[in-house]
This record gives sequence, structure tokens and C-alpha cells, in this order.
Amino acid sequence: MTGFARSDGGEGGLSWAWELRSVNGRGLDLRLRLPAGFDALEPELREEAGRQLKRGNVSATLTVNREERARIAVDRELLAELRSLVEEFAPGAPLARPEALLALPGVLKAAANDNGVTPAQSAVIRAGFSTALAALVGSRRAEGARLETLLATQLDEIAALRDLAAEQARDQPELQRRRMLESLQALLRDQPGLPQERIAQEVALLATRSDVREELDRLGAHIEAARTLLAEGTAIGRKFDFLVQEFVRETNTLCSKSASVKLTATGLRLKAVIEQLREQVQNVE
Repeated sequence: MTGFARSDGGEGGLSWAWELRSVNGRGLDLRLRLPAGFDALEPELREEAGRQLKRGNVSATLTVNREERARIAVDRELLAELRSLVEEFAPGAPLARPEALLALPGVLKAAANDNGVTPAQSAVIRAGFSTALAALVGSRRAEGARLETLLATQLDEIAALRDLAAEQARDQPELQRRRMLESLQALLRDQPGLPQERIAQEVALLATRSDVREELDRLGAHIEAARTLLAEGTAIGRKFDFLVQEFVRETNTLCSKSASVKLTATGLRLKAVIEQLREQVQNVE
């Protein structure tokens, strides 16, 4: 299920921003992109995301910027040596003015930046992830509500086609039986002597195999199960995916057993709508 969320803020001279993106996926694949110094947050971030998300390819990116302020450090060892030299070459003379010593090369230098993260900064950034995650979940739920309407419409269309197929298949066993009898009678005229009982058994067996009522009954049961899942509305993606596979299985058998052009055409329409349903189910949490 797709979605996007962002949160940002600042703490102690450090500004940050979270961006979370989600696209469709069969399972949950969470990818965290954290700057150096924030790796310790990853385990708890993964745990929190796993509690709220079940499917989708999710990327979470943290961007951090620090306020750069000029800082100066004094090389105290060098300053002490310079003071010693002044006393050595001019014993008893007053020391040079401080500003003169500090102006000498190497006494003053830029201080190294501190790239550490304070506990307060870490806590604020951690809370920002929770905020962005909650917004992402809300975005995905809004898409889910729209998707629920579409899935319900597709299930209604599949149910209507299933009922049409049941009407068209009502006389299929008898139709198939008559066709086979006609073929066998023509064969008997060309090759007399085949046992009648054997012929009758084969005809009955073939007529039974052409009966699609079981497939249509199972398809109807799967449709009702899918509607029940939609009503549940929580973490139904994988169950729904399995049901759609059963839709495909029953419809393929229906088409293979069809003895009429009309029933075959209805079976093909069923397969087309079920394929559309299958594509949408991949977006379900």
C-alpha cells in the first residue's frame, strides 16, 4: 500500500527531518537510512514499524543538519613554552602582552566539531519517527478505505458472473452426455461389437467430469469468505491473496470443463475480473 509522511524539528543546534515512503509489497521490507552516529536507534525503530505495518516496501530516511559556529581553541602547551622563552631571554622583564602572545602562529586554532548526539537530541529524533510513522499509517488507511470500495465492487461483479455461469451450466451434463452418445453411436456403426455396458459406463463418467456445479459452489463460498475478510478490515492481505488463488483455480477448471461457447465466454470474463482483483489485493495490508 502506498503512502508518504514527513516530520521535522530541531534540538540543541541540530535540525532533523524524517521522510517515510511506502509502496506495494507482498511482505514487509523496511529500509532505514540513518546518518553516522544514529545507528543505535535502528533496532527500536524497526520494532515500532513492525508493530504497525505488515506489508509494503517502506523506506525511512533521516536527514540531520548541525549549526556550524566558529569555535577557537588555545594551544596551552605552546603558550606556556612561549612564556618560558620570554622569561629565559629577558629574566625579570615583564611578560609580553597577552594579545601579542595569542597572535603568534599556532597559539589559536579552530576547535574540532563535536559530532556526538546528546540524549535530548536522540529522544526528539526518535519521537519524530513515531510522528512520521503515525502519519504514514493514516495515509495508508485512507488509501485502504478507497481500495475497499473497489474490491467490493469487483467481488460483486465476480458473484454476478458466477451466477450467470451457474445458469448457463445447468444443462451441461445432459448436453455433454448427448454429444458423447452421438459420437459413440457413429463409432458403433463403423465398429460394431463394442459392449453396450462399457459404453454406458464411459459416457456416465465423462458426463460426471463435465459437471461444473462443484467448482461453482466452491467459487461462491470463496466469494463469501472474501466479503467476510473485507468486513474484518485488519491485516487481511495474505489471506485475501490466498483466496484469489482459489478463485483462479476454480475458474480455470470451469473453463476446461465447459461444453458451450456461452459458458466458456463467461469463464473468460471471470478470469479477467479475477485478475484485476488479484492486482488490487497486492495493495492490501
